[in-house]
Amino acid sequence: MRTSPRLALGAALLAAPLAAAVPSAASAAPAPTAPALPLVANRALGAAGAHAGDLKAATDQKFQVIGVSVDRDGTSHTRMTRTFRNLPVLGGDVVVHQSRSGAYQGTSLTLRSAPSPTAPKVPASKAKKAAAAKHYTLRDGGALVVEARTADHQPRLAWRFRTEGKKADGTPSRVFTSVDALTGKVLFREETIKTDAGDGQGLYSGTVPLQLTKSGTSYQMKDPTRGNTYTGDAQNKADICFLTFCISRAPTVVFTSSTTHFGDGTNANRASAGVDAQYGTNETWDFYKEVFGRTGIKGDGKGSSNRVHYDKNYANAFWDDSCFCMTYGDGDGTQLGPLTALDVAAHEMTHGVTSATANLTYSGESGGLNEATSDIMAAAVEFYAGNPAERGDYLVGERVVLPGFGKPALRFMDRPSKDGKSPDFWSADLKNLDVHYSSGVANHFYYLLSEGSGAKTINGVSYDSPTSNGQAVAGIGRDAATRIWYRALTTYMTSSTDYKGARTATLNAAKDLYGAGSTQYNAVAAAWSGVNVN
Repeated sequence: MRTSPRLALGAALLAAPLAAAVPSAASAAPAPTAPALPLVANRALGAAGAHAGDLKAATDQKFQVIGVSVDRDGTSHTRMTRTFRNLPVLGGDVVVHQSRSGAYQGTSLTLRSAPSPTAPKVPASKAKKAAAAKHYTLRDGGALVVEARTADHQPRLAWRFRTEGKKADGTPSRVFTSVDALTGKVLFREETIKTDAGDGQGLYSGTVPLQLTKSGTSYQMKDPTRGNTYTGDAQNKADICFLTFCISRAPTVVFTSSTTHFGDGTNANRASAGVDAQYGTNETWDFYKEVFGRTGIKGDGKGSSNRVHYDKNYANAFWDDSCFCMTYGDGDGTQLGPLTALDVAAHEMTHGVTSATANLTYSGESGGLNEATSDIMAAAVEFYAGNPAERGDYLVGERVVLPGFGKPALRFMDRPSKDGKSPDFWSADLKNLDVHYSSGVANHFYYLLSEGSGAKTINGVSYDSPTSNGQAVAGIGRDAATRIWYRALTTYMTSSTDYKGARTATLNAAKDLYGAGSTQYNAVAAAWSGVNVN
C-alpha cells in the first residue's frame, strides 16, 4: 500500500507537477470532557442496583453506560444498555435521572418485565427461513438476543439475522430480523439504513440523486448508504508536504444545505463541483459492488472522502492513500476546467482499489498498468452509470478539457497516440515513459478486447483502432473485458507486474472466467498481440 504522501499524490490524473502549496486552516481543538461525568455515571450504576425493581433488573443482568447529559442546574440523565446472561437486551435501554447531589429521581424505560432464563427450542437453521425476505440476502447465521421492542415490550429470547437488499426505489436496505427462539415467529424487523434522499446539480453530471445525512436542521453531503462517503470544500488551500511528511493538510469542510438540494450547475455555487465528486464516487461504489461484489475501495464497506476546490488554479486531480481521499482542482481556466467529471472521479477512486489489491508500483511498466487500470475502470463506470450528461465512451477527461487544450480529451483508448505522447504499441522504451503515457498500451488493449479493431461509432463517438501486426481483432464486449481485467488485477497481478506479466495475468483470468481456449481467452491473446505484447 502506498503510504507516502508524496508518492500517493503522484497517482494523479495528469502528468503535471503539483502547484505551489499554501497552508491549511488550523483544526479546532476538541472540547474537554467534563470531569464530573465519570462520577455521575458511577452514581447511576449504583442507583441501578439500588432500584432494581424500577429498572426491571434481576439476577444475571449487567448495565453499561453509553451517555451522560447534565442540565444547567446539575440534574443528570445517564443512558445505559443492558445484557442478560451476556445476551444483549434489545429495547432494554434505560435512562437514570439524578439530582446534582446524586439523589435518585427515577428512570425512563419501556421494558415491562425482567428477562427470565429460557433455552431456544427453535434452531437457528429453522429461524433463518422465517427471517428470509424476497430480494434480500442473508448475511449471517444468526445470533441469540433478548428482543423487547415488540408492541407489548415483553422480553423474549430470539434469533437475530442480518439481511441486505434494495427497496423498490433502489435505495439500499439493511434489515435485522428477530425470530422468536421458542415459537419461530418473526418478532421484529428493523431497517438500519436511515437516509434523507435529496439531489444536486453538478457542473457536468446534471441533476442527480444524492443520499444525505441529517445534522440538526441542515443536511450534509454525506452518504450513509455508501460507507459514509462525504464531500467537502478544500477552500482553495493545499497540503504542505516534504518528502514523506505533511506538515499541514487542506481542509475538507463538508458541504451542508438547509434543504435537500445542493448546487446549481455553476462554478459560482461551490457545492456544484461537490455534487459531481459525490455523484462520481457514488456511481463508482455501485459499479464495484454490483459488478464485482466489492463493497467500498478496500472491500470492507468503509467509505472515503472527496475534496474539491483544492489549491488555486490547480489543473489536476489525485488519489491519496494517507487520507483515503480523492482531491480535485478547479483547473486553470484555459486548458482545463474543474476536474470533477464522472470518469475523473472513477479514475481516482480506482487508484485506491489498485492500492488495496495488486498495489502496482507507480513507475515503469507497472506504473503504466496502474494508470491504465484507472482509465479502464473509469470508462466502465461511465457506461455503467448511463447518464446522458456524461455518456459512456473510450475517451479520458473529455468533459474537463477547454478550447485552450487543443484536443477533445486527455487520452484516447482506441488510438492512444492521438494525445501526441502515448504510444499505441509496446516497445522496449515504454518503461522510460511517464506512467500517464505508458498506460496507453494497456488502454489500447482494453479497447481492442472490448470493441475490436477498425472504424466504428459508439454512443456518437467515432473510433478507428489499429493493430501492430495488421491483424483484425474481434471484440468480446465491454462487460467481459472489464471482468477479465478486474480478476487479473485482484488475483494475478503483483506490485511489479509488467506488460508481459499483464498478458499472462489476463489470460489466466480469462481461463478462470470463461475457460481455456474459449472465445474470450483467444481474444485476450489476439488483443495483446495487436498491441505488440507477445
